[in-house]
Amino acid sequence: MSHTLTEINQMDQATFVAVLGPVFENTPHIAQQVWGDRPFQTVADLHERMVAVVTAMAPAEQLALIQAHPDLGSRLQMAPASVAEQAGAGLSQLSAAEYERFHQLNTAYQQKFGFPFVMAVKGQTKAAILAAFQTRLDHSLDQEQQKALAEIGHIAGFRLEATITSG
Repeated sequence: MSHTLTEINQMDQATFVAVLGPVFENTPHIAQQVWGDRPFQTVADLHERMVAVVTAMAPAEQLALIQAHPDLGSRLQMAPASVAEQAGAGLSQLSAAEYERFHQLNTAYQQKFGFPFVMAVKGQTKAAILAAFQTRLDHSLDQEQQKALAEIGHIAGFRLEATITSG
């Protein structure tokens, strides 16, 4: 269900968190923290304030946020938004060989960095995602943490756009 920005700005805290809590994977306290910043002038303003909460988190909290994301191409249970995003990139219809390749890359990435590979897959192809995997496996831990947080910000932006309509 989508809402207008006016409706978002008028919600009580519980409703606001229920509607916007899923914007950041299994981390509703981000929405809870920005509720008091209402009214938001634009969706971009709301997004910026939510990303600022993530930026201000302690490193352990940021790591927990990264770890809340599912492996790409996984067949495990995940949040409805993740299911839709991965399906849109064709990751819900992987061949056996593609599934095995994603599994290998997810495992290598997890072993190297200690958290799942996070990428905003909306509008991406399987080939682009696999290429990003390969490139990012060469990054340092610090580079990858920063990249994962940036990707999480992009994912949140897409989810806000899907949740809030103009009008």
